[in-house]
Amino acid sequence: MATLNEFSGFNWHDNAIHGIRIVEGEDGCSGDLVLDIDFIVEWLQPEGGAKCFRFRVAPTDLTFHQTTDLVICIDYASCSGAFQPMTIHQIHRESITYPSGHPAFAWKIELNWPSNGFISFHSPGFTQAVRTSPVETDAQCLSLAQRNS
Repeated sequence: MATLNEFSGFNWHDNAIHGIRIVEGEDGCSGDLVLDIDFIVEWLQPEGGAKCFRFRVAPTDLTFHQTTDLVICIDYASCSGAFQPMTIHQIHRESITYPSGHPAFAWKIELNWPSNGFISFHSPGFTQAVRTSPVETDAQCLSLAQRNS
């Protein structure tokens, strides 16, 4: 399981988001924001004259803890495109300190798809738990059968 200390070692670019779950916290003010993603564990270089990358991808829970100030902006209608999983462009974080002195981060998840979409919130940290072994595939997103195996 990965944690906040490992943030700089992660690349979530092109990871598909299949679900968003909000879990109310015991304090009644914050909670967990859980993203069900296809985490690209490894980008495999083309081999033997192939022109396309292959990928090692695993269904993963990316959970941000004690989340507050959630804003979700996802607009499929303006893209006039397919209704498919969202994909992450990049995740940014900036240190913040609440008036109480409690440290946290302001997070922004920029999306590739739908274009101009984002998810922003405050959270002191995250964990990432891979649910199954990675699957080698030519797609960056797993099929339903691959995700449920």
